[in-house]
Amino acid sequence: MMRSLSYTPDGADAFDDPEAAIRAPGTTWVCASGDRAELDRTAERFGIHPLHVEDVVNDVRPKTEVFDEYTFFLAKAARFRVGETTFLEEIRTDPVGVFVGEGWLVTLTTSEVSAVSRVWDRVAGAERRALARGPDFVGYLVLDRIVDDYFALLDEVEDDIESVEELVIEAPDPETLAAINDLRRELLSIRRVVWPTRDAANALYRGDANHVAEATEKYYRDVYDHLVQVVELTETYRDLTSGARDIYLNTVSQSTNEVMRKLTVVSAVLLPLTFVAGLFGMNFATMPELGWPYAYPAVLVGMAGVAAVLVAYFSREEWL
Repeated sequence: MMRSLSYTPDGADAFDDPEAAIRAPGTTWVCASGDRAELDRTAERFGIHPLHVEDVVNDVRPKTEVFDEYTFFLAKAARFRVGETTFLEEIRTDPVGVFVGEGWLVTLTTSEVSAVSRVWDRVAGAERRALARGPDFVGYLVLDRIVDDYFALLDEVEDDIESVEELVIEAPDPETLAAINDLRRELLSIRRVVWPTRDAANALYRGDANHVAEATEKYYRDVYDHLVQVVELTETYRDLTSGARDIYLNTVSQSTNEVMRKLTVVSAVLLPLTFVAGLFGMNFATMPELGWPYAYPAVLVGMAGVAAVLVAYFSREEWL
């Protein structure tokens, strides 16, 4: 699918024919999504190199590249999708290629991306004058929307971490450990997205990009600052999940030690009783105690006394 929007001093107009949008005076934004053939047709109209379209299709790491004809930066929109292999959801990324040229902006995606669609609705609706500020500014709006979604993503991860921390205390079972490991994998996936995106945004505000006006650089600097916050939050949450895993392992170890201590106490109580029972269970005819009529109750009383003394001692030492 391809849609075009062009802004002139008289207002913003939408075009069904991208060729008409290209010929229209003013700033033009062409948003294309779909298969490789559709993206290639759009790229050819604006002189975008096929290798850059390939970067979008192949979902390579985020980056920024500057050329005389245009500036290209690739970002990744991230979202959760329901899955069966993680604690609650799993991360899905959608590549977004943004090309800023002289008087035009092109966004290429392999599927409909919510962040791009929301910016399009804003620019085509109540904020039409955004295009009047140049294609680099609209490119900033797209990148800023993608980064804002990172914060929403981390908010959900934070809720998952809180749930896991409660499970670690209340029900430290193997499923809890699996949930912790799933969260760590989710955070690793987010980290692989936000770190290179931060580096890509860094190149956009330093003045390296020819097609980013000096007045717009401060907006990209703001996006870079937000990405630094996202990176810091990601690392903080990874530390929290590591701490939750350590608590889980310590809790399981403490529970195992508690069980072993109780079993040791039981063994210590039964040991002298086993000795007495084994002693009187020997088949010797000359054992004098066998002829005593009170031998059996006396042995029982003695065994009960030994067990009572041992239990009292272990209780005083707080081993029970």
